[in-house]
Amino acid sequence: MNNYWGIDLGGTKIEGVILAEPSPNSVIYRHRIDTEAQRGYRHIVSRIVELVRLMQKETGLKPDKLGIGTPGTVDPATRLMKNCNTTCLNGQPLWDDLQQALELPLLIANDANCFALAEAQMGVVQDVVPNYRLVFGIIMGTGVGGGIVIRGNDGKAFVLNGLQGVGGEWGHNVLEENGYPCYCGKSGCVEQVLSGPALQRFYQDQSGEALRLPEILERYKAGTDPHAEATIERLLEKFGRGLTTLTNVLDPDAIVIGGGVGNIDLLYSEGPKRAEKYVFNPTFTTPILRPKLGDSAGVFGAAMLTM
Repeated sequence: MNNYWGIDLGGTKIEGVILAEPSPNSVIYRHRIDTEAQRGYRHIVSRIVELVRLMQKETGLKPDKLGIGTPGTVDPATRLMKNCNTTCLNGQPLWDDLQQALELPLLIANDANCFALAEAQMGVVQDVVPNYRLVFGIIMGTGVGGGIVIRGNDGKAFVLNGLQGVGGEWGHNVLEENGYPCYCGKSGCVEQVLSGPALQRFYQDQSGEALRLPEILERYKAGTDPHAEATIERLLEKFGRGLTTLTNVLDPDAIVIGGGVGNIDLLYSEGPKRAEKYVFNPTFTTPILRPKLGDSAGVFGAAMLTM
């Protein structure tokens, strides 16, 4: 029997799953351990190996191959990690080191790609657009990322990593000229406009008061704080403009939003209306969907890389 093994590598936790089938209802085993990233790259590698060995011991199973979702991506030219917010991974041969340690074929993809793959193949997209050809998955939380999933005529889905391994990196297109500086070296990136920390920073700059995003949203709903209104209105307008870039280039069958900012209801009701003002089409009809799999999407998507 073929099983599907996945590892989701995060900054604070590493999660592993074994699926009997590509379905959220077919979990054989699932376990999380702390990443302990502060102890450095070699320790992270050892923690991943430790988790895989534990999964084998607890189930008596052994994988033929292993899918791994990472906070950055593997550079196809160098096979080294890049663009990781767990910065000790950058410039390291994670793929090669893990293959050597585990003696297994590995498939590695960015965590946003894994999110998109899971929601496309076993999540909300199957409920709304089961015959999709292209799905874009967005993560809007502490950062902003994206992933592209394409399904071929044979029904098999795959993530589009791209020539340089940056396919779907929506978060690092410039959305606001002369905006907040980004760690990538540019200013005004989507991530520096639509992420939770960026929204909170904008509110604080306007009001002089530091609030968390849920508090800003409550004040917006109460209609008593003009700075909260400015923050949320800016979010909706910039989100709509950003969506049109995706739509004009990819025209996906669905867009799925994950991450904490994705919990804001207005993105689904008002976001498409704002996008319609900018899209190169008389209307904006792309379904904007809430995720179905919650924080399981990353590890499920990693397991699905092995299909």
